[in-house]
Amino acid sequence: MSAFYGPSKPESGMIALTNHAIDSGINVLDTSDVYGPHTNEILLGKVIYEDGKYSYCGDPAYLRAACEASLKRLDVDCIDLYDQHRIDTKVPIEVTIGELKRLVEEGKIKHIDLSEAFASTIRRAHTIHPITVVRLEWSLRSRDVKEEMELGIGIVAYNLLECEFLSSGPKLIHLFATKGCIG
Repeated sequence: MSAFYGPSKPESGMIALTNHAIDSGINVLDTSDVYGPHTNEILLGKVIYEDGKYSYCGDPAYLRAACEASLKRLDVDCIDLYDQHRIDTKVPIEVTIGELKRLVEEGKIKHIDLSEAFASTIRRAHTIHPITVVRLEWSLRSRDVKEEMELGIGIVAYNLLECEFLSSGPKLIHLFATKGCIG
Protein backbone atom coordinates (compact mmCIF):
# COMPACT_ATOMS: atom_id res chain seq x y z
CA MET A 1 0.00 0.00 0.00
CA SER A 2 2.89 2.34 0.62
CA ALA A 3 5.87 1.09 -1.37
CA PHE A 4 7.35 -1.03 -4.14
CA TYR A 5 4.29 -1.44 -6.36
CA GLY A 6 3.94 1.99 -7.87
CA PRO A 7 3.18 5.25 -6.14
CA SER A 8 1.50 5.27 -2.74
CA LYS A 9 -2.26 5.06 -2.88
CA PRO A 10 -4.54 7.67 -1.23
CA GLU A 11 -4.65 7.05 2.51
CA SER A 12 -8.44 7.20 2.74
CA GLY A 13 -8.76 4.44 0.14
CA MET A 14 -6.18 2.23 1.87
CA ILE A 15 -7.89 2.70 5.24
CA ALA A 16 -11.22 1.74 3.67
CA LEU A 17 -9.62 -1.29 1.99
CA THR A 18 -7.98 -2.44 5.22
CA ASN A 19 -11.22 -2.02 7.18
CA HIS A 20 -13.01 -4.04 4.48
CA ALA A 21 -10.40 -6.79 4.80
CA ILE A 22 -10.84 -6.89 8.58
CA ASP A 23 -14.64 -6.91 8.25
CA SER A 24 -14.26 -9.82 5.80
CA GLY A 25 -12.32 -11.88 8.35
CA ILE A 26 -8.70 -11.00 7.63
CA ASN A 27 -6.98 -11.05 11.01
CA VAL A 28 -3.28 -10.72 10.15
CA LEU A 29 -1.90 -7.40 8.96
CA ASP A 30 1.75 -7.57 7.97
CA THR A 31 3.91 -4.49 7.65
CA SER A 32 7.47 -3.27 8.05
CA ASP A 33 9.30 -0.04 8.66
CA VAL A 34 10.77 -0.28 5.15
CA TYR A 35 7.37 0.15 3.49
CA GLY A 36 7.22 3.82 2.71
CA PRO A 37 9.53 3.97 4.70
CA HIS A 38 7.37 4.04 7.84
CA THR A 39 4.21 5.22 6.11
CA ASN A 40 2.59 1.78 5.94
CA GLU A 41 3.01 1.29 9.69
CA ILE A 42 1.45 4.70 10.30
CA LEU A 43 -1.41 3.80 7.96
CA LEU A 44 -2.12 0.47 9.67
CA GLY A 45 -1.79 2.16 13.06
CA LYS A 46 -4.72 4.38 12.12
CA VAL A 47 -6.79 1.31 11.29
CA ILE A 48 -6.02 -0.98 14.21
CA TYR A 49 -6.32 1.54 17.00
CA GLU A 50 -9.77 2.11 18.43
CA ASP A 51 -10.11 5.23 20.56
CA GLY A 52 -6.32 5.36 20.86
CA LYS A 53 -6.04 1.76 22.09
CA TYR A 54 -5.05 -1.40 20.25
CA SER A 55 -8.18 -3.45 19.71
CA TYR A 56 -8.54 -7.24 20.07
CA CYS A 57 -11.69 -9.26 19.73
CA GLY A 58 -12.61 -12.27 21.86
CA ASP A 59 -16.30 -12.19 20.99
CA PRO A 60 -17.61 -15.69 20.11
CA ALA A 61 -19.28 -14.58 16.87
CA TYR A 62 -16.07 -12.89 15.72
CA LEU A 63 -13.92 -15.90 16.68
CA ARG A 64 -16.17 -18.28 14.77
CA ALA A 65 -16.27 -16.02 11.69
CA ALA A 66 -12.49 -15.47 11.80
CA CYS A 67 -11.84 -19.21 12.14
CA GLU A 68 -14.24 -20.07 9.31
CA ALA A 69 -12.62 -17.45 7.09
CA SER A 70 -9.12 -18.74 7.90
CA LEU A 71 -10.17 -22.33 7.14
CA LYS A 72 -11.53 -21.19 3.79
CA ARG A 73 -8.48 -19.09 2.86
CA LEU A 74 -6.11 -21.87 3.92
CA ASP A 75 -8.27 -24.47 2.14
CA VAL A 76 -8.08 -26.85 5.10
CA ASP A 77 -10.67 -28.56 7.31
CA CYS A 78 -8.80 -28.01 10.57
CA ILE A 79 -6.24 -25.56 11.99
CA ASP A 80 -3.62 -27.25 14.17
CA LEU A 81 -2.96 -24.36 16.55
CA TYR A 82 -5.37 -21.44 16.78
CA ASP A 83 -4.05 -18.31 18.48
CA GLN A 84 -6.19 -15.89 20.45
CA HIS A 85 -3.77 -13.09 19.72
CA ARG A 86 -3.90 -10.99 22.88
CA ILE A 87 -6.77 -10.94 25.32
CA ASP A 88 -9.94 -8.95 24.74
CA THR A 89 -10.56 -7.38 28.14
CA LYS A 90 -14.16 -6.54 27.21
CA VAL A 91 -15.08 -10.25 26.98
CA PRO A 92 -14.56 -12.66 29.89
CA ILE A 93 -11.84 -15.16 29.00
CA GLU A 94 -14.26 -17.97 29.89
CA VAL A 95 -16.56 -16.82 27.05
CA THR A 96 -13.69 -16.59 24.56
CA ILE A 97 -12.28 -19.99 25.47
CA GLY A 98 -15.78 -21.48 25.53
CA GLU A 99 -16.17 -20.64 21.85
CA LEU A 100 -12.69 -21.93 21.03
CA LYS A 101 -13.56 -25.14 22.90
CA ARG A 102 -16.64 -25.53 20.68
CA LEU A 103 -14.43 -25.08 17.61
CA VAL A 104 -12.16 -27.85 18.95
CA GLU A 105 -15.17 -30.11 19.55
CA GLU A 106 -16.37 -29.44 15.99
CA GLY A 107 -12.94 -30.44 14.64
CA LYS A 108 -12.20 -26.99 13.21
CA ILE A 109 -9.17 -26.40 15.44
CA LYS A 110 -6.98 -28.88 17.33
CA HIS A 111 -5.23 -26.77 19.95
CA ILE A 112 -5.60 -23.35 21.59
CA ASP A 113 -2.83 -20.77 21.95
CA LEU A 114 -3.16 -17.67 24.11
CA SER A 115 -0.93 -14.70 23.44
CA GLU A 116 0.30 -12.35 26.15
CA ALA A 117 -2.10 -13.40 28.91
CA PHE A 118 -1.66 -12.82 32.64
CA ALA A 119 -1.17 -15.92 34.79
CA SER A 120 -4.60 -15.50 36.40
CA THR A 121 -6.22 -15.32 32.95
CA ILE A 122 -4.34 -18.41 31.82
CA ARG A 123 -5.54 -20.35 34.89
CA ARG A 124 -9.16 -19.30 34.26
CA ALA A 125 -8.92 -20.19 30.57
CA HIS A 126 -7.28 -23.54 31.31
CA THR A 127 -10.26 -24.56 33.49
CA ILE A 128 -12.58 -24.20 30.47
CA HIS A 129 -10.32 -26.04 27.98
CA PRO A 130 -6.66 -27.06 28.10
CA ILE A 131 -4.42 -24.35 26.70
CA THR A 132 -1.69 -25.95 24.58
CA VAL A 133 0.76 -23.07 24.41
CA VAL A 134 1.12 -19.50 25.54
CA ARG A 135 2.85 -16.98 23.31
CA LEU A 136 4.90 -14.62 25.44
CA GLU A 137 8.07 -12.63 25.67
CA TRP A 138 10.87 -14.82 26.95
CA SER A 139 14.16 -13.01 26.77
CA LEU A 140 17.28 -12.12 28.71
CA ARG A 141 15.19 -9.74 30.77
CA SER A 142 11.85 -11.53 30.88
CA ARG A 143 11.86 -15.16 32.08
CA ASP A 144 8.85 -15.46 34.37
CA VAL A 145 7.00 -18.48 32.98
CA LYS A 146 6.45 -20.45 36.19
CA GLU A 147 2.64 -20.50 35.91
CA GLU A 148 2.65 -21.94 32.40
CA MET A 149 5.15 -24.63 33.33
CA GLU A 150 3.13 -25.64 36.40
CA LEU A 151 0.07 -26.19 34.23
CA GLY A 152 2.04 -28.14 31.61
CA ILE A 153 1.48 -25.48 28.97
CA GLY A 154 4.08 -25.05 26.24
CA ILE A 155 5.62 -21.72 25.35
CA VAL A 156 5.98 -19.98 22.01
CA ALA A 157 8.66 -17.43 22.85
CA TYR A 158 9.28 -14.16 21.10
CA ASN A 159 11.83 -11.39 21.55
CA LEU A 160 14.49 -13.92 22.53
CA LEU A 161 17.35 -11.52 21.88
CA GLU A 162 15.69 -8.61 23.65
CA CYS A 163 14.90 -6.45 20.61
CA GLU A 164 18.37 -6.69 19.11
CA PHE A 165 20.15 -6.05 22.41
CA LEU A 166 22.80 -8.67 21.64
CA SER A 167 23.22 -7.68 18.01
CA SER A 168 23.68 -4.07 19.12
CA GLY A 169 26.63 -5.08 21.30
CA PRO A 170 29.39 -3.88 18.92
CA LYS A 171 27.61 -0.54 18.51
CA LEU A 172 27.30 -0.17 22.29
CA ILE A 173 30.95 -1.03 22.84
CA HIS A 174 31.97 1.52 20.21
CA LEU A 175 29.70 4.15 21.78
CA PHE A 176 31.08 3.52 25.28
CA ALA A 177 34.68 3.45 23.99
CA THR A 178 34.30 6.77 22.17
CA LYS A 179 32.77 8.36 25.29
CA GLY A 180 35.63 7.14 27.43
CA CYS A 181 33.46 4.76 29.44
CA ILE A 182 35.61 1.70 28.71
CA GLY A 183 39.06 1.37 27.56
